[in-house]
Amino acid sequence: MPQYLSPGVYVEEVPSAIKPIAGVSTSTAGFIGIVPDKIHLIAKGEPASDGSPTTKFVDFTFPTAAKTPKLITSWTQFTKTFGDLIGDETAAATTDSDPAIDAGQRRLVHAVYGFFNNGGSRCFVVRITSATDLDAALSAFAAIDEIALVAAPGIIDDTTRDKLVTHCVNTADRFAILDGPESVTDLTTLTRTSADTNPGVMPKKTDYAAWYFPWIRVFDPATKLQTSTGDGVIGVPPSGHLAGIYARVDTQRGVHKAPANEPILGALNVTQPLSKADQDGLNPKGVNCIRVLNDNIFVWGARTVGGDANADLKYINVRRTLLFLRESIDEGTQWAVFEPNTPGLWQKITRNITAFLTNVWRSGALFGTTVQEAFYVKCDAETNPPELRELGQVVTEIGVSIVRPAEFVIFRISQFTAPAK
Repeated sequence: MPQYLSPGVYVEEVPSAIKPIAGVSTSTAGFIGIVPDKIHLIAKGEPASDGSPTTKFVDFTFPTAAKTPKLITSWTQFTKTFGDLIGDETAAATTDSDPAIDAGQRRLVHAVYGFFNNGGSRCFVVRITSATDLDAALSAFAAIDEIALVAAPGIIDDTTRDKLVTHCVNTADRFAILDGPESVTDLTTLTRTSADTNPGVMPKKTDYAAWYFPWIRVFDPATKLQTSTGDGVIGVPPSGHLAGIYARVDTQRGVHKAPANEPILGALNVTQPLSKADQDGLNPKGVNCIRVLNDNIFVWGARTVGGDANADLKYINVRRTLLFLRESIDEGTQWAVFEPNTPGLWQKITRNITAFLTNVWRSGALFGTTVQEAFYVKCDAETNPPELRELGQVVTEIGVSIVRPAEFVIFRISQFTAPAK
């Protein structure tokens, strides 16, 4: 308490009882690619004696060590660190025998290009030289709090998928975007997990991930260089493009908007066309289909892996909104640690979280015409009895009503007879 020793006017600064909770970022992606320390990129060569174009392979050695995540904020920055789609034509041809394009690097490049092209702005990229280094890459990601989405473009084995999902569950603030196979001869295999008697390329049920089928077809400059008479179009895994769409929707609408009914920019086609009848058997299981609709390539699914089996968490936006709320409240209430556990603290916690959730409700993320319908916050003597206070715990109960997407839009039309005049 300040001391007042002589008459006068004293002005004091009083800390605000409201400590604003800022919403955390939900659109920073983390990409993992299996790429060796040295690769070859195809580049334009010197014209032949008759003036016809030629190609050559040039060496590219990565400046960043494997298992070291690198923050990437632009396409140019990525190409300097992880290589481009084609090599530098001014570089000398490689002296290595039998050089070839590395498939892992090409998938990683197209994924990150698709991320930026579809609305992403920040991502962390880590290169590993073999699948055995996946744990090390995920451990490095765990130390980067900003990451909200994780993907390993084109790596579709069960072990990798399981580790990505486990990483998201353990960090409790991330969501995995998984690739399905490039194409299948029997669509029913997509709904079978590896645990089934007749297994099929679907991940284990989880609400911390979504997966997409089929792959998309994009223009690849390297393919065009190799076969100048072709169209240069190849199939690539869609997870990088999807991460960009998640970021775009988060920025334009908010994390509560389902990342679906959105065009995939840069996609020219799909590797396996799907009809509505095809999707009827896949959507309830949580296979998010990529469809050609009105000559555009659209994401036409918004479910977590398992679909209907995930009950209240079957929609991507519901799970990601919960992650957003949990992480934002976690980071925004750190000030409360070691504060005196009194009714005064309970009131401060209630006010701060109520103010935050009111803003979330106003953004359209919570359902209800009033805040009372949208959420509640309870931190009082009932949630904090003496036995819990003795343990040093302060407990707050929060309930939220998250909006669901209008997945099925139904119009009922019938005839009626106009009344006689």
